[in-house]
Amino acid sequence: MPQIDFELDRDYIELNQLLKLTGLCDSGGQGKMIVASGEVYVDGQQELRKTCKIHAGQVVRLEDVEIRVVESG
Repeated sequence: MPQIDFELDRDYIELNQLLKLTGLCDSGGQGKMIVASGEVYVDGQQELRKTCKIHAGQVVRLEDVEIRVVESG
């Protein structure tokens, strides 16, 4: 399973923006559509809230790609 470590430089990032910034989609709008499709999991639970706040320590999965959100620094 491919893994991406995303360094978070603020308190949180919205889920659709995380998908955009990690290159899993081309835009925030496309990210919202992917989340709405039910394909995104946060910490093992399906997440349908497009602007769900993702914090350091959480793991997001889309298909076979896992994004580990870590604190920057």
